[in-house]
Amino acid sequence: MKFNEKLLTMRKKQGLSQEELGMELQVSRQTISKWEAGQSYPDFQRLVMLSDYFGMSLDELVKDIDVQDVRDRNLTDEKVASIFSDIQALKDTASKWWKIACYAALILLAVMAAGFIVKQIFPDIEWLLRTY
Repeated sequence: MKFNEKLLTMRKKQGLSQEELGMELQVSRQTISKWEAGQSYPDFQRLVMLSDYFGMSLDELVKDIDVQDVRDRNLTDEKVASIFSDIQALKDTASKWWKIACYAALILLAVMAAGFIVKQIFPDIEWLLRTY
């Protein structure tokens, strides 16, 4: 029997919901659901807590787990998380530069508008038109 099947069987045998087991292990109901569906595996600390909670050895609990599969899934999750954090950092940086460019354009437009207004009010001022 695979780990996810054992977990589901043991949880139901104890009469626990996913939510109740999650509260015992300090994880969400969705995490328990993923473990039972075989989409992810608990970390070592949670495995120890599960074995203690169900009164079984780690060997009994995790027997038939493909260790390489666990490593691959954890590595993939880490890579995806890293990619998302890199993308978020890039978005934040782009957002900052976009705001700076917008403020600079607004300041430039304000200075040009002020110069135009001053020229309209005082058409005889030579220093406004002087070039060096």
